[in-house]
Amino acid sequence: MLMPKRVKWRKQHRGRMTGKALRGADLNFGEYGLQALEPGWITARQIEAARRTIVRAMKRHGKVWIRIFPDKSYTHRPPETRMGKGKGPVEYWVAVVKPGRIMFEVSGLENEEAREALKQAGYKFPIKTKVVARHEGELA
Repeated sequence: MLMPKRVKWRKQHRGRMTGKALRGADLNFGEYGLQALEPGWITARQIEAARRTIVRAMKRHGKVWIRIFPDKSYTHRPPETRMGKGKGPVEYWVAVVKPGRIMFEVSGLENEEAREALKQAGYKFPIKTKVVARHEGELA
């Protein structure tokens, strides 16, 4: 699973997810991409599940690029714990995704194959997504 090798600070604030994605909103590598339509936290497990779904649907053809990385730590206190005693331990890692962000890209596939693979991967995320193409006319 994806996670940083080392981080400057082990625990982070929650932050804000307002606005649209400033970077990573264009297709840079592949012909087709999976774009986020809502803000959200995507866990490392969800990214890995989507990646495996895409690779299976591609049947070992083409190439996949993962455009998001889980570099934000998610901490969690045990249930029924009293207040105080500090922040909980790091449970897992998340990637902050804003609307417009391209999360995955694929190339080397037919139109229908690529569309279906990315659509299946979109079901693994807790946010709405859409499949985009470098040449929009192809994806009617």
